[in-house]
Amino acid sequence: MKQNLSSIPGPIGVFDSGYGGLTILDEIRKRLPRYDYLYLGDNARTPYGTRSFDVVYNFTRQAVVKLFEMGCHLVILGCNTASAKALRTIQQNDLPFLDPARRVLGIIRPTVECVGGLTASRHVGVMATSGTINSESYPLEIHKLFPDIEVSGVACPLWVPLVENSEATGDGTDYFVRKYIDQLLAKDDRIDTIILGCTHYPLLLPKIRKYVPPGIRLVGQGEYVADSLADYLRRHPEMEARCTRGATCSFYTTEAKEKFIESASLFLNEPVDVRHIALD
Repeated sequence: MKQNLSSIPGPIGVFDSGYGGLTILDEIRKRLPRYDYLYLGDNARTPYGTRSFDVVYNFTRQAVVKLFEMGCHLVILGCNTASAKALRTIQQNDLPFLDPARRVLGIIRPTVECVGGLTASRHVGVMATSGTINSESYPLEIHKLFPDIEVSGVACPLWVPLVENSEATGDGTDYFVRKYIDQLLAKDDRIDTIILGCTHYPLLLPKIRKYVPPGIRLVGQGEYVADSLADYLRRHPEMEARCTRGATCSFYTTEAKEKFIESASLFLNEPVDVRHIALD
């Protein structure tokens, strides 16, 4: 791509390796309904959580380039794994050459920024995929802002498959929800705030609330990411002017369209019209 890319305004791009990013998109659209959005899911290559940093970076970069080519000036990585393993490299190494005027934002930092004002005990838990936990992105980001907070994390490898197999409300799910919550609280019984660091987890909230002891606050991501994006656009009027406002949303997937439509119904309360797209 050349640096003299068109400055014609375009939609806000939202990228995820799978379907969970739809929960981020949903909250963003509720908070900022007048903008146009373009959602791209790399569903054919999901999950990213078990892949190496290099693979996640390459896949995410391909998606960002594609969204730029489709007219997006601002791209949100609605994926914790991509935010953990690819965001910084793309921001620092790629944007200066792709187009210095465009921006790519993640979802970990907006989630972390709220934590300091929520925890009284200064003991915070993180529940996420194995890739996100192993990256240690949440402890690193939390300690940059709040060095006094103790952070404990637990990987929940079965939660995403349960959601994507329509078992979020099933009786068998209770065992695995309780198992990981117990593991986290066994690490630190002073935790009073738990970050749900995966975009699939909002669909498990009724089960999670059932087994989290009273007095522990659960922190989802969508609401905080949406508020952070609204604040970003207020502080960057030059970017806000490059985002079109027609209240539309387009969906693209690297998987079969039928599969995306079926799975998207778990995350959105509306029918979607999706197009297939290839990344390389």
